[in-house]
Amino acid sequence: MPIVMDRGRIPTRLAEEKCVRPIGSFDTSGLQIALINNMPDPALEDTELQFFDLLDAAASDLPVHLRLYSLPKIPRSARGMEHLGNFYFGINDLLSRQFDGVIMTGTEPHQPDLREEPYWDALGDVLDWAEEHTGSTVLSCLAAHAGVLYSDGIPRHRLEDKQFGVFDDRKVLDHPLASGTAERMPFPHSRWNEVREEELTACGYSVITKSAEAGVNLFVKEKRKSLFVHFQGHPEYGARTLLKEYRRDVRRFLKGERETYPSLPRGYFDDPARKLMTEFQEQALSQRSEELMEVFPESAVGDSLESAWHSSATRVYRNWLEYLAAEKADSSTLVRMARIGRGVTSGLAP
Repeated sequence: MPIVMDRGRIPTRLAEEKCVRPIGSFDTSGLQIALINNMPDPALEDTELQFFDLLDAAASDLPVHLRLYSLPKIPRSARGMEHLGNFYFGINDLLSRQFDGVIMTGTEPHQPDLREEPYWDALGDVLDWAEEHTGSTVLSCLAAHAGVLYSDGIPRHRLEDKQFGVFDDRKVLDHPLASGTAERMPFPHSRWNEVREEELTACGYSVITKSAEAGVNLFVKEKRKSLFVHFQGHPEYGARTLLKEYRRDVRRFLKGERETYPSLPRGYFDDPARKLMTEFQEQALSQRSEELMEVFPESAVGDSLESAWHSSATRVYRNWLEYLAAEKADSSTLVRMARIGRGVTSGLAP
C-alpha cells in the first residue's frame, strides 16, 4: 500500500523516484507518522529517501500518512531553507497535533555539550510534547543521545575513534520490537560518542540489542503515554551511505579540516574494495591535496556494496508499525466505549 503524503508537500526526489499517493488533507484513518529530519543539508534529501524506503518496506498493508518536519535553528544554506519551506511543515504544526508515531533523526553536532546547541530548547519542547501526544517516538543516533540527556541527564561519552561500520547485534531481551528477527542482526553505526548500558539501565531503560564491539544499539523506555525507542545505530541507512560518509571524511582530511586520515568502515567493504581504499589512502598520505578526490574509487566499489541489515531493519520497523496500529485500535475502542457510555453513538439518544 503506497505511503501517502500531503499534496504539494512531496519532495521532488520522492515524487520522481518513489510511489507516493498525494492527499488533500490530514488523513487520520491510517497511521500518522511525523519524520523530524534534522540532518544537515548534504544528507537532508538522502535521509528522506532512506526513511521512506524503510517505512514503505515495513508497512506492507498498513496505511501510513507521512509528514515532514525539522527542528528550527539547525544551520542551513539558502537552498536547504528553500527545501524546508517548500516541503516541510513548521514545528508549531507538529506541536498542535496528535501523531501515532514520530521519528526524529540526529544532526551533525557543533558543540561538545548538546545542551549548548541552538536547537536544544526546541528539541526539549518536542520531547515533552511526544510523551503526551504520540503512541511511540523513535530517536535515531544523536537524537537518542539528546533524548536521554534531556529526560534523565545521561551523558554521552567520547570514543577514541569513530564507531564506524557494520556491527552484529544480538538480542539480550525478548521484546515485541525484536519479534521475528534473527539472533544475528547487523546494523550500521557512525558516531564519535556513545551512551553506556549501565547508565541507561540505572534510569529505567531496557536494552533490547547490543554488540560486543559497538555497545548498546536498540533500547526503550515508557514515558507517560509514549514508548520511546532509541537506536545508537542507523537501520535506515542505504547500501552506499557509509561510503558517502567515508568519502566526506576523506575530503575533510585532504582539505586540512581534520588532522588524521579516517579509519575504514568496519565490516562493510569486501577485500577488493578494501584494497582499493587502502591504496588511495597511501596516495593521500603522501600527496595531501583535495584534487585527489577526482580519483577516489567510489564508483569502483559502489556496486559491490549491500545493505546486509535491510531485513533486520525492516522487521524491527514492521514491529514498530504494528505496535502503533494496536495502540491506535485500542485508543479508538476506548473512545467508542466512552461515547456509547454517554449515549452519543449506535443510535442512542444524545
